[in-house]
Amino acid sequence: METSKEKQFLKIIKFMPSIFVIFFSIFVILFLYFENKNTFNEEKKDIEEKYILENKENIKEEVSRVYSFIKQLQKSTEQELKNSVKNRVYEAHGIATGIYEKYKDTKTNEEIFELIKIALGSLSFNDGRGYIFMDDVYGNKLLHPIDTSIEGKNFIDYTDARGYKLFQSIVNVIKEKTERFDEYYWYKPNTNGQVARKISFYKYFEPLNMAIGTGEYFEDFEKMIQKKALEYINMIKFGNSGYIFVLNYDGLYLSHIKKDYIGKNYIENKGIENSENVIPEMIEIAKKGNGFYSYIQNEKPTNNLPTKKISYIQGLNDWNWLIGTGFYEDDINSKILETKRKLDEKYDNYIKNILIIGSILIVILLLISRYVSLFLENKFRQYKKELDKKQLILHQQSKMAAMGEMIGNIAHQWRQPLSTITTASSGMVLQKEMGILTDEFFFEASKKINTSAQYLSQTIDDFRNFFSPNRQKTKFFLRNTFSTTLDLISAQFNAKEIHIIKNIEDIELFSYENELIQALINILNNSRDELLKKENDRYIFIDVYKNNIDEVNIIIKDNAGGIKEEVINKIFEPYFTTKHQSQGTGIGLYMTEEIVTKHLNGIISVKNKEFIFNDKKYFGAQFRIKLKLSEEE
Repeated sequence: METSKEKQFLKIIKFMPSIFVIFFSIFVILFLYFENKNTFNEEKKDIEEKYILENKENIKEEVSRVYSFIKQLQKSTEQELKNSVKNRVYEAHGIATGIYEKYKDTKTNEEIFELIKIALGSLSFNDGRGYIFMDDVYGNKLLHPIDTSIEGKNFIDYTDARGYKLFQSIVNVIKEKTERFDEYYWYKPNTNGQVARKISFYKYFEPLNMAIGTGEYFEDFEKMIQKKALEYINMIKFGNSGYIFVLNYDGLYLSHIKKDYIGKNYIENKGIENSENVIPEMIEIAKKGNGFYSYIQNEKPTNNLPTKKISYIQGLNDWNWLIGTGFYEDDINSKILETKRKLDEKYDNYIKNILIIGSILIVILLLISRYVSLFLENKFRQYKKELDKKQLILHQQSKMAAMGEMIGNIAHQWRQPLSTITTASSGMVLQKEMGILTDEFFFEASKKINTSAQYLSQTIDDFRNFFSPNRQKTKFFLRNTFSTTLDLISAQFNAKEIHIIKNIEDIELFSYENELIQALINILNNSRDELLKKENDRYIFIDVYKNNIDEVNIIIKDNAGGIKEEVINKIFEPYFTTKHQSQGTGIGLYMTEEIVTKHLNGIISVKNKEFIFNDKKYFGAQFRIKLKLSEEE
């Protein structure tokens, strides 16, 4: 027979591994699903920031590259200017030397000078700005093709706009017979007296004891370098529609992908929405260094549609230039959408793989768990068989222990009926021998003998029923069950002056009656043993009633003083006893719990309780058995 708890345990063994595998696998799959979904969503969120940052870095790099190029040009401008004027002077010096060598033997120095003057005076370079001049050792201007009116005049004491006596430097070059660079501020031609920085180079011409030189205004040469820089910038193209634009701090376009913008003010071009605010704000950023700026460009170069643009601005304060480039939001959006689409495809494939692998894993784990369940179930049944054998042995030990007491009970219960039979039969024999046996005495004695014999027979039936191995559930009334129980043990209880107080409702139960009787006898005998330690007032109280949830409550308590608190939780353990080994085996209450919980599907508990009976206070152990009312199955 398997109890409901054992059946539940077998069901747990059979189904729990599979249920665990399914729930665990589903949990893992859902965890991976949501975890990766969150990861993909976060990644998709990061894509926009990533692309914006990436494109910001790209445009910043493009502008920085142009800025570095211009800075390098600026750095080399002065040196390049020096090289330029030096080369021109060397060329002029070579021409003068050639003329002198050609005519030195046939013409006078004055005639050779005039030939040299004519030859060098006709030289022009740097878009007509450059010319060759000549000065003598006294500071006289010998050649000045731009302004011939000053030829022949002495400038030895002349100072430039900043007080520098530049002609004394020329004289020193002649006297020292050397060459040198010079820097001064001279009046620019055709500028109404505007003064500008000029870099010159002088070289001594020994045959005529004079200096040949030339110079270039720095800003004019720098404009040439700026033009070179803008030509380089105009060639820069990157991405789908990337280009570099340049404005000066006055708002004039110097470079742009749309050529018609160049040379015009931003107000005229109207290429940017709200340009009257945007461009000045961009110029302010440039003046302060650099930064990003977002705005609407009215016409995107590739489609002529208004488009949001993010630009990086770099200021070049030496030239009062704003250098910038940008990227268009719709280009980024298309890349973002494409990347998100690829991520969605990747995620869909990932989910499919998870589902496929998860399904395969679930099937494999279910097969493994089923094998483990069958293995554990088999092991449990083997263990249960062994345990049942041990339980049967304990059960028989318990009954054998009870049998000794039962024999004593039989002896007590049979003593009086046997005495009655002996007395009646002896009286009949004696009166027969004396010849005085009357019919009345004979029938009376026969009746007593018959009554006593029936009592003996009933006692034998009660004990035989108790020890019967009957394992069938039956319907019985608890009042009759307790009557049978008390009949089996009453002799010893009466002999020890143990009073049993009963309050038993007549409740019908469907269960194993003999099992219940054995459990009750174990509890009552346990109380008896404790009550024998008392001198007087030995009581056992039995209460049986039905509660409002269709449960039978059987309460048995005594006034033997209770159970020690340190051992009260151990009394249902096997072989635990507070008695001497010669007095107890420790399996009585253990078997009682086994019977109640496993055979009768009930609950048994114990506690110490204080109560009042006949106006006297008592203290003892209280056992409570709860049994469910059950219909016949």
